[in-house]
Formats: sequence, structure tokens, C-alpha cells
Amino acid sequence: MSATRGFGVDIGGSGIKGCVVDLETGVLEGERLRIPTPQPSTPEAVAEVVAEIVGKFGWEGPVGVTLPCVVKRGVAHSAANVDPGWIGTDAAALFAGKLGRATTEVVVLNDADAAGLAEMRFGAGLGKDGTVVLLTFGTGIGSAVFLDGKLVPNTEFGHLEVDGHDAEKQAAASVKEDLDLSWEEWAPRVTRYLRVLEDLVWPDLVIAGGGVSKKAHKWLPLLEVRTEVVAATLKNDAGIVGAASAAAGLRG
Repeated sequence: MSATRGFGVDIGGSGIKGCVVDLETGVLEGERLRIPTPQPSTPEAVAEVVAEIVGKFGWEGPVGVTLPCVVKRGVAHSAANVDPGWIGTDAAALFAGKLGRATTEVVVLNDADAAGLAEMRFGAGLGKDGTVVLLTFGTGIGSAVFLDGKLVPNTEFGHLEVDGHDAEKQAAASVKEDLDLSWEEWAPRVTRYLRVLEDLVWPDLVIAGGGVSKKAHKWLPLLEVRTEVVAATLKNDAGIVGAASAAAGLRG
């Protein structure tokens, strides 16, 4: 029988967030705790914050943790917006040690994959078959790909080459902010990126997540693509919910 509660921690470049999750509804139980990401965001420093967050809730069970990294069998193989010292780090063992748990009680996964798991189980992807792509537009662009509800882990579609540039350098939400672009100026950049993605994987549905999903009505109607694009429904809680689900054995 699956657990009905879980705990997830979502590690980002600017903040680390955690909370207890009701795994039957995908809703956070109470207020999440957010602590600024240490600078530099070394594995040791980040793990200390993760332990602090879990400790504040008095949580004793399994813990799911997201990283903005490619993660295979608990080991980080890249480092996007976190200290490069993460590359090659056995993150699962590190967190387990800090939390006083066995490595079998800690699940570490890519942050976009976690958000995608949450959206497929509780949000915009619920009941959707075929090829579904979740994209998180933030400092960079994270991606999660599902085929008939099953996760294909560690896709890095934010780094597709678009017109000679790394896609996220042209179309991430941070680009809109840094260049002070209007929604009307930013949307064509997203359109161009999505068209390249469409020609590669021909998705049946694209779910747009990240902070800008809160204002989806301002830019989704401006996109000129053939695929249906919908806003993520769990917004910035998706990573926490997906991590908790994964740790409770509900991974897609």
C-alpha cells in the first residue's frame, strides 16, 4: 500500500524549499519552508540546509530531493545554476548521511523530472497519453518527457541549439527579466524554441511550468506553434510534490 504522506525538498539556484505533502491530493500540508541557497552552493553547504529543513518539520520517513542536475542512481552528473562541485557527487549518499537515514530512504532526481512527475500525477498531465513534455521556464529551461505516463529521465531540452545559441540563453524567463522584455517581445523567442523542439520529438502536449506559469494568460495565447501548450497547475510547488512522490515509491 502506498504512503499517504511524503516529504519533498526542491533545490534551486536561489532557494531551497521543503514541505510535507499529502500524496493522495498532491497538496502541501501547511506552509512550505524556504531558505536561500548558500553561496557558494557547494554540496556540503546545500546538504546542511536540506537537513535543517527536514529537521524543522520533524519528518522521520523517506525524503525526496530535487537537484538542477542530471542525476543517475543518486549521482549528479551536471550542475546547472549550482556549484560545479556537484558534478560526480553521490548526492543520495550525502543527503542520507546528513539526514541520518539509509540511502534507500533518500531519492534524488532532476528538478524538472520531479515537477513533471507531479504534473502528470496531480496536474495538467493527469490522464494524458502519448508524448508529453513539461518545460520549466526560470533561470534556465528544464525539461521532463513522458511517454504514455512513463518518465524518460534526464532530458536536457533546455540546451537544444536554436539558431546557433543554447535555447535557454534565448528563451528562459531570466532572459525576459534581464533584457526587460515585454510578454509580446519574449513570446516569439519561446515560439522559436518550441518549434525546434516540436520538430525533434513531436509532442502531443507541452506543459509550461516555472514562475511564469502564474501569468500564463499573458503569453501562452501569443505562441504560434502546432502543439497544445497549457500552464502547469502546481506552479512552484511541483518540485516538492514530485520529490515527495518519488520518495514514497510513486515514481512514474
